[in-house]
Amino acid sequence: MDAFKYITPKFFSLMKNYTGAQFVKDLVAGIIVAIIALPLSIALAIASGVNPEQGLYTAVVAGFFISFLGGSRVQIGGPTAAFVVIIYGIIAQYGMAGLTVATFLAGLMLIIMGLLHFGDLIKFIPKTITVGFTLGIAVGIVAGQIKDFFGLDMGAVPAEFVEKMVAYAENMHSLNWQTLLIGILALLIQIFWPKISQKIPGSLVAILVTTAIVAFGKLDVKTIGDLYTIKAGLPHFSMPVLSFSLIRQMISPAFTIAILAAIESLLSAVVSDGMIGGNHRSNAELVGQGVGNMMSALFGGIPATGAIARTAANVRNGGRTPVAGMIHALTLLLILLFLMPYASLIPMSCLAAVLIMVGYNMSGWRTFVHMVRTAPKSDVAVLVITFLLTVFFDLVVAIEFGMVLAAFLFLKRMADVAQVRQWVEKDEHDDSELSETTDLKYVPQNAVVYELFGALFFGAANDFLNIEHEEGKNALILRMRNVPAMDVSGLDALEETLEICQKRGMTLILSHVNDQPYRVMEKAGFIDKIGEENLCANIDSSLARAASLAKK
Repeated sequence: MDAFKYITPKFFSLMKNYTGAQFVKDLVAGIIVAIIALPLSIALAIASGVNPEQGLYTAVVAGFFISFLGGSRVQIGGPTAAFVVIIYGIIAQYGMAGLTVATFLAGLMLIIMGLLHFGDLIKFIPKTITVGFTLGIAVGIVAGQIKDFFGLDMGAVPAEFVEKMVAYAENMHSLNWQTLLIGILALLIQIFWPKISQKIPGSLVAILVTTAIVAFGKLDVKTIGDLYTIKAGLPHFSMPVLSFSLIRQMISPAFTIAILAAIESLLSAVVSDGMIGGNHRSNAELVGQGVGNMMSALFGGIPATGAIARTAANVRNGGRTPVAGMIHALTLLLILLFLMPYASLIPMSCLAAVLIMVGYNMSGWRTFVHMVRTAPKSDVAVLVITFLLTVFFDLVVAIEFGMVLAAFLFLKRMADVAQVRQWVEKDEHDDSELSETTDLKYVPQNAVVYELFGALFFGAANDFLNIEHEEGKNALILRMRNVPAMDVSGLDALEETLEICQKRGMTLILSHVNDQPYRVMEKAGFIDKIGEENLCANIDSSLARAASLAKK
């Protein structure tokens, strides 16, 4: 039963003591969050290259299952800005069929990650990578809104960043001033409205005000209805059309979607834990995210994850159980059924302004600048390269290259700090007191002592092999108290050292071997090779063992 505890949804744990008073709070919070999610879901869908209602399908279907089966008390799931760039690229290259398969596969990967208890491993993705690709995504989102914000009269916007900028420059002469002014007004409302009210989202106010101005003023401003046919009603279930070729092509994008969903959802869960003083179940959260994405794909939606801003709004308005997230999904379903036709009146430049604000708020540019100024050069390299690859290539390349580069730089750091230091013999006439923590010890004349520092792995093993044993000695002591870990390359270095000792008639003695290196040695049979008597608990017993080997 303990094995299943880590993937048990929070919903089932919290329902045992659920009260009517908490239901009222969850109801209010769910409705308010649905109002916040409405414009964002529509805007994110359009920015991703799909129909407006598909954003709501995602918020309804994925949002419900993420709350119902997830590991957080207050997580709100749905479409987020992090996916816009990668979805747009998939749609441009493979169409909706490719996106459906990628979303379904990503959901399956997330479930497997949760079942294998990978929830805690996400923290090993360096912050330099997450900050770099987050800013890159934000730049991509803002760049994608220029056409609608300025009202440019041009064809489809290219997916690649450079081609996109070139196309904008070539068509800037077709700027529509009425459209631009509506977009600027929507931006100003979102910037200054929070000073008036924190309860009602500025994006919703901007949409209501600009839609009324455009409709009643009969302005020459394109609306959602001018570009899209909005479908009201329930999302329809449909199985994705699978082929081995398409699945193979979608594996890499699906993996990127899964990693993004895992990172953002667990980050959101950690933030919300701090707000409510709770603890989420990371592996259950991954399983919930996986089911939510698979169901979203089956009902015509797009990738989803936990949304930090909507989750925070849920907490601020009293939501404390997954019921609030489920009510948020059901409220959006009612809007989808009865109010969706009115969405056709929303100006496209207003939605562009909403997404520009989303991009700005998510960018984390202050953190980026701070890291560039203060971080080590190797970290800055990972940060900047990840950012540039996200903007000029795509997120898949950025994450893969960033992870590989960060891993190599980390290994280099570990190799740099790993060192071997020979002890200097203490004068035999010095009778001062010494302790286990003191480097100065009485070293027998027949022995030489080296102390190892840092992990003994393939990056540091070569330096270890450069030890030159002195002549006239028959005991070599390796003090390993500062070696926390060792891999097969480190073991190979010890094997070669043992061979050198045996050729020179020396005995190899290991002092203070930590748990992980000991297990590696034991499994490989190395301890049997050197003998248990030559594996000592501390330096004092090692020196005593060496002294016992002195030639009479």
